[in-house]
Amino acid sequence: MIDVYLGLGSNLAEPSLQISRALEALAHLGQTTVLRCSSLYASRPMGPSDQPDYVNAVVHLQTLLTPVSLLAATQKIELQQGRVRKNEQWGPRTLDIDILLYGNEIINLPQLVVPHYGMKVREFVLYPLLEISPNLRLPDGENVTDVIKNCPLNGLCVLSCAPPF
Repeated sequence: MIDVYLGLGSNLAEPSLQISRALEALAHLGQTTVLRCSSLYASRPMGPSDQPDYVNAVVHLQTLLTPVSLLAATQKIELQQGRVRKNEQWGPRTLDIDILLYGNEIINLPQLVVPHYGMKVREFVLYPLLEISPNLRLPDGENVTDVIKNCPLNGLCVLSCAPPF
């Protein structure tokens, strides 16, 4: 089984409920076990500021799925929850699931880049990640506790405690 970290985000259609439903769907993926989830965090939107704040979380799971199969599964969950893919980057959405880390692998495919290209500068990824895996080392050898030192909170705040798993 490979340790995987996913970033979840939503700012439409009851975002906390969207995250909860995504966690339930992830828990039912074949060859996959959800180990833990961070608390839910409120964050300011990236990009256009004329959209609601986001609810974010990070999930740690183990899977036998390949990275591309996991991507297909997470995109299916997004679609089932009303995600509409548009050309607008960082626009509002019902659900966004990003593969942040897939073991210690570095993946550069047209459809998938892992580690996620923005994870080291996004407070809504790093703080939830630190919460659930404070000793985590990234594929480049950096510890998440060191990376987070250069990432201000930017208004990030905890909304609710981590759901049980």
